[in-house]
Amino acid sequence: MKRSAHLKAGVIGTVIAALCCFTPILIVLLGAVGLAAWAGYLDVVLMPALAFFVGLTIYALFRKERHEP
Repeated sequence: MKRSAHLKAGVIGTVIAALCCFTPILIVLLGAVGLAAWAGYLDVVLMPALAFFVGLTIYALFRKERHEP
């Protein structure tokens, strides 16, 4: 992947994971389709996903700074 692709993926993933963690978007969506029982497991998936995408963003920014002339 190119450096800009890492940065875009990291930022987009971070925004999506943060929206799902800090707002009840997934609770409403899961309730609308009848899967509200899965809401208890969201923290198990969303917090590591948020950490991964924040890490990817930091990695892309660090790599971009290091390789720019």
